[in-house]
Order: sequence, then structure tokens, then C-alpha cells
Amino acid sequence: MNFIVIGCGRVGAELAYRLFQRGHKVAVIDQNANAFDNLPSDFLGRTIEGEAMNQSVLHRAGIETADGLACVTSSDSLNAVVAHAARVAYGVPNIIVRNYDPSFRQLHETFNLQVISSSSWGAQRIEELLYHGEIRTVFSSGNGEVEVYEFIVPKQLGQLRLGDLVTSQELIPVSLTRAGKAMLPESNLLLIEGDILLVSATFDGIQALRNKVKQLQEG
Repeated sequence: MNFIVIGCGRVGAELAYRLFQRGHKVAVIDQNANAFDNLPSDFLGRTIEGEAMNQSVLHRAGIETADGLACVTSSDSLNAVVAHAARVAYGVPNIIVRNYDPSFRQLHETFNLQVISSSSWGAQRIEELLYHGEIRTVFSSGNGEVEVYEFIVPKQLGQLRLGDLVTSQELIPVSLTRAGKAMLPESNLLLIEGDILLVSATFDGIQALRNKVKQLQEG
């Protein structure tokens, strides 16, 4: 497949190299020629020095036949404008945009772009680990707005009904594994010590579960 990476900082260089290692054709654009020094010496993709908003630069990168484009510069406005143009003017089917400053995230969402916000995602992940470690994230959707969590039922909560544990509207049971067999749990299911419960939740939803577990264990 043909991919274009705009921005050859640490993120862009790592992404471009990963794509290249998997056998894809990769073109990397950066206005600073020194940025290409971030690429490993065995990278054999194309490097193009120039402004990403310049049509001739995009054409040299092969945007007309690109299967995907990633805008990962440190400029949120540049990422948004180039990504929007790639979609509207060139019909690139798969576009991913890096959000550098969380305060500019709404800019990307206004253009209905697929956004990766490493700052917001990382901060939420650290916050969760600071609070609790017994309920861990196993899957993150979007930038962490909704995630799937794994919770192993402790001894104190054995024989509790699932519906008495999951009480928040922002928390949905996904599956329960017992003795190696998974099932779709119903609210009247009696929990057993060692059950592995997967739930989908927002941050507020998982906090409600943590508070409920603490309340039940203490009371």
C-alpha cells in the first residue's frame, strides 16, 4: 500500500519506519531537511523536503494514489488543513491526524477527522494508574473516551449479583469468563470469586465501579 507521512519528528519517523518495515511504500514530507535524520539508516522510503500545503509537494509524494495519509506535525492547524484538503481535493480514503495541543482538538473534530491525541490519552492513562491498578484497561477506543476494562472478582464480592455491582449508565458489561468459558452476562448472574469481568465504560463509569467495589468491600 502507498502511505504518506507528513512530519518527520519522533512520531513521524517511527511511524514511517514501521510502515516501511511491513513492506509498504512510504513517502515522508517535512519542511526541514534535517528532520529526516530521525529516520533509521536502513529506511528506503522517499523523503520530500517542502511545505505540506504546497500542491507540488503533495503531488511529488504521490497523493493521487495514496491509500492513507498521516499528519503528525507539531502544528495542529497545519495537520487539520492538510488532512481536510487530502480528503476533499484528493479523496484519500484513510486519514489520521495527530493532535499536539489538547486545546486544539476541537479543530480536528470540526473537520470530522480521525484524531490521535497522545497528550490526552497519556494523561488519562497515568491518572487511571495513579488511582487504581486492580481494574486494568485492555482496549481503548478513540482517545480514551470509551474503554474496555478487565476486573477479576475478589472473594469479598462472591455471590453478589452483577446488577448490584454495575449500577452506572456509563458502564456496560461486555463478557464474563468463568473457568475458562466466556459468556454474555445478565444482571441477575451471581458472581463467583475469580470471575473475569470485562466492562465497557467511560472514565466516569469506571470510577463509579471502583467506588462501588470499595464500598462493598468496606461494608
